[in-house]
Amino acid sequence: MTKLKLGTIADDKPIKVTVELPGPLHRDLVAYAEILARESGQPLADPVKLIAPMVQRFIATDRGFAKARRQSS
Repeated sequence: MTKLKLGTIADDKPIKVTVELPGPLHRDLVAYAEILARESGQPLADPVKLIAPMVQRFIATDRGFAKARRQSS
């Protein structure tokens, strides 16, 4: 079983943002969504819905950002 950094996607009230992605990144998102669906046993998620949790996880695990945020508070 593959250990993905993302788990199930929480359904939350979204804020609409428009983003342009390079083709290879979009293909990676599609592949990630397919693997996540297979691993979690849930229906295939819209790959675009993976972007927010990925960014959240990135920010949550960025120690430099956490340190800078604490220092600016």
